[in-house]
Amino acid sequence: MPANHTTAVPEPYIKLIGRFWLRPIRSKDELHQAIAVLDDLIMRDDLTEAEEDYLDVLTDLVEAYENEHVKLRPIHGVELVKGILEDRGLSQADVARGAGIATTTFNDILLGRRKLNLKHINALATYFKVSPAVFLPEEGSQADEPDSD
Repeated sequence: MPANHTTAVPEPYIKLIGRFWLRPIRSKDELHQAIAVLDDLIMRDDLTEAEEDYLDVLTDLVEAYENEHVKLRPIHGVELVKGILEDRGLSQADVARGAGIATTTFNDILLGRRKLNLKHINALATYFKVSPAVFLPEEGSQADEPDSD
């Protein structure tokens, strides 16, 4: 039989509970509140064990709510490239140079004047360290332009 002893709840954990209770998330407003707490915790590199435990449980609660209520639209191709640029704070010129795509060509792709071809997709996949498949739609591909660059 396990020892029956109680330990005091650490103060950092109590403060977090004061910000957001660990219970099922039931609304978008609660989701936004939970994500704000998560963002604060994730940005820190000095979490106590109690704060790490709280973070783990709150992450599970957010994931459970999002799995049931948030439907994400899959993105691919140029839309995905633009999202990666924005999320990572990268410039078009840096990505073009790093991926080995001419800057003017990359700009034309982002503006919709050219389509991604297989050469571009492979270069971007290598640069971003992802599978080329992430740039392709479920059925078919917009990579139908001949490799001319």
